[in-house]
Amino acid sequence: MLPKNRIFLLIIGSAASLAGIFAILNLDIDSPSTPDDGQRSLMLYCAASNRAVMESIAADYENEFGRKIDIQYGPSQTLLSSMEVTGSGDLFLPADDSYLEMASQKRLIAEELPIAQMQAVVAVKRNNPKSIEQLKDLLRDDVRVVLASPDTAAIGKVVQQTMSGDDQWESITSTATALRTTVNEVANDVTIGAADAGIVYDAVLHTYDDLQYVELPELADAASQISIGVIATTDQPQAALHFARYVSAQDRGLKRYAEFGFRTQRGDVWSDVPELVIFAGSMLRPAIEETIETFEQREGVKVNRVYNGCGILVAQMKAGQHPDAYFACDSEFMNQVQDLFLEPVPVSQNELVILVQKGNPKKIKTLKDLARSDLRVGIGHEKQCAMGWITQNTFREGGIQKEVMSNVTVQSPTGDMLVNQLLAGSLDTAVAYLSNAAGAAESLDAIRIQGIPCSIAIQPWAVAEESKYPELAGRLFQQICSQSSQDTFAAEGFQWQIETSAPTQR
Repeated sequence: MLPKNRIFLLIIGSAASLAGIFAILNLDIDSPSTPDDGQRSLMLYCAASNRAVMESIAADYENEFGRKIDIQYGPSQTLLSSMEVTGSGDLFLPADDSYLEMASQKRLIAEELPIAQMQAVVAVKRNNPKSIEQLKDLLRDDVRVVLASPDTAAIGKVVQQTMSGDDQWESITSTATALRTTVNEVANDVTIGAADAGIVYDAVLHTYDDLQYVELPELADAASQISIGVIATTDQPQAALHFARYVSAQDRGLKRYAEFGFRTQRGDVWSDVPELVIFAGSMLRPAIEETIETFEQREGVKVNRVYNGCGILVAQMKAGQHPDAYFACDSEFMNQVQDLFLEPVPVSQNELVILVQKGNPKKIKTLKDLARSDLRVGIGHEKQCAMGWITQNTFREGGIQKEVMSNVTVQSPTGDMLVNQLLAGSLDTAVAYLSNAAGAAESLDAIRIQGIPCSIAIQPWAVAEESKYPELAGRLFQQICSQSSQDTFAAEGFQWQIETSAPTQR
């Protein structure tokens, strides 16, 4: 058991260390470097546990692109506090995603790119001279244990959360000889013999040749996800995202992370300027085009979009053209190529309506009126677009398919074409999506179709299984799910369907 005065001294010591780190961080932040070629450096707040691997990656990056990375290392909580207080910096890489979540809640982070995982383990001297095999060995009188503080270091916070359920945390802290500010300090104590054991991340021990680790079942759930976040206030977001993509690329930064003992994830293939290919139903163009343009500019990437009737897009995919992501006009047309994609996410709804000239001069009120012999009717093509397929289902459900089809003079692959023919006067009416009429409200009226559920289309999004850029496609999807994008969907006649504002779909 630690005496009360000893605990007090530990707390004072931690506070002093924290103040010292703040002073160092603030001093360095005030003097960012500028290379001779005028290319501004990037400022990265990085967890101390990632120091060795990040120095290697930053050196690789500088050699390849000439941009210097100024890095401030420290405990994750301290870095977060410094970032919040100073309002400076471009990137934040804590030792656990929970700090990014806190930063996001405070609107300090704009994007997050996943990198790797670290597992909490017990560090001991090589050959384990104290024979530490179980949790109870850490409570023995002849074993000196050192821990990282949950107030400053991610490892301390994660281990405390994992072990607090059955009072294991209280037991182990009662026997600890010290609470250190960073995980590296814990490893250093074991290395120099100031402690016999300490709880650290497994990856941290990659650079400690005299140490090895012991895995305990009680720590099985004490793992940390590492991601890099782009600070929302950065004035060079494209450069920050360029480096973040480099760090999280499977053939760049992730190779280094694997070399340094981290448990890496899939990641995107590296490209200086990656190009995404997006297939999307024509009806979605007005809802997503501006969002995609903004995304391209911020990320410094290219998004090649192909808008067309979903029947045509499905035929192209079955013929061998595989986009990175597909945004379908209706779930039926996603189902036809589901084997190419990850689990789709239903995003929005769009309903079929009867479009007529302003003021409804033909006095059309219901679908049955479309069977009148004095009308020229336009509809979507059943084989070429979701709208045509849903229209036929709606006619069948309404019991009027045969009667109405005798009046159909145009079958189009897109609703836009039907609207243009209505505006030109070559059609009296058309069955199209409500969103097709959003830009022609001054000339056309929309009559809702009542009592036929299949007249409503659901638009799903999915990322391709074999995409080289699943993370980039996932970030585009997050932008499509942003509040400003949702407002655009609503203005174009869509009904938003997902509850969360920024889901991940990778």
